[in-house]
Amino acid sequence: MQRPAIFLDRDGTINEQMGYINHPSRFILLPGAAEAIRILNQNKYLAIITSNQSGVARGYFPIQLVDKIHEKMILSLAEEDAFIDRIYYCPHHTGGIVAEYSIKCDCRKPAPGLINKALKDFDIDRDNSYVIGDRCSDIAFAQRANIKGIMVETGYGLGDAQYILPDFPHKPIHIAKDLLEAVNWICKRNKK
Repeated sequence: MQRPAIFLDRDGTINEQMGYINHPSRFILLPGAAEAIRILNQNKYLAIITSNQSGVARGYFPIQLVDKIHEKMILSLAEEDAFIDRIYYCPHHTGGIVAEYSIKCDCRKPAPGLINKALKDFDIDRDNSYVIGDRCSDIAFAQRANIKGIMVETGYGLGDAQYILPDFPHKPIHIAKDLLEAVNWICKRNKK
């Protein structure tokens, strides 16, 4: 049976935006993020993270650190009875210095590769799915994957919404204060 998915950006949406998170101590959940994900779980949405992690290609940290950060995130969410169904991330960047990851790929957002992987792995109800992120590139990512996009004002979102979005070709279906407000908006809208 198909289930709707919420494709969640990580940095600036779930956790504090700190640039490149190069140590587990720098990963800090945003207020309300665990509650928002728990609400998704309770309402039978797939909670799927889609994140660019070009720090790997740029040589800022090893790929193993991304996995450690995700382990910390999963444990932090579990403490609040919330869980992520799957994590997809892109370690690539064409301007990187680590040859293995310094490639052109189809998984670096806003390219839709991460969502395409999820569509192969899960039976997703695309019409009732959403992308939530704090950057205009997340909204472009949503539109390239033919999924509705919501911008949050956490992380880079407030600045992107005010200064970039007015002239940006892709528009979100909604702008929310934070992840919790976005999730509550989705649940209310989809119940109608």
